[in-house]
Amino acid sequence: MTFRGWPSEALEFYDGLAADNSKTYWAAHRDFYETQVRAPMELLLAELEPEFGPGRIFRPYRDVRFSKDKSPYKTHIGAWLESGGYLQLSADGLAAGCGMYQMAPDQVDRYRRAVAGSSAGPELIELIAAIEKAGIGVHGHGSLKTVPRGYPKDHPRVDLLRHKGLTTWQEWRPAAWMGTAAAKDRVVKFLRASRPLRDWLDHHVGPSH
Repeated sequence: MTFRGWPSEALEFYDGLAADNSKTYWAAHRDFYETQVRAPMELLLAELEPEFGPGRIFRPYRDVRFSKDKSPYKTHIGAWLESGGYLQLSADGLAAGCGMYQMAPDQVDRYRRAVAGSSAGPELIELIAAIEKAGIGVHGHGSLKTVPRGYPKDHPRVDLLRHKGLTTWQEWRPAAWMGTAAAKDRVVKFLRASRPLRDWLDHHVGPSH
């Protein structure tokens, strides 16, 4: 089988789940979720694997142990790619991200050293500009309100130094093409455009030790 997108009813399923986030609703629509929501995501991940590595779909259940919101189910389906990509389908449409969302302390240290470096820092500025020119957003996460300790307040890349995560992100509102193979084309275009950022992070930050 080949990936042919998601039916519009898949988005409507999440509309319904947002309105009735209950075990009763989930049980009544479980088969639909498996065949019309999860199965297309599995097909998409399989087709992306040769270029972007294997993927994994996240569980549909929320971790409510430390949350005031006790709603049991996620109102989206999310999947992770080994290459650092992330895919998400919800009632709001399709979305994709790429990069490092939450860096460990040792990763943050290497990231900041690279950002402050005379070569890697300007390189990052250039590739971010190119990605944004392609219509893709680049966002920092876990950002400090002030300059991190040990770095000058007037550093030319002070905004980047404050981040503890850096990713690309793009959202597509519900449209007819989401029910076709064109959905894969959009995702592939996004991941390819995002690859320079992920390559920079892999080279200068790498995994946590």
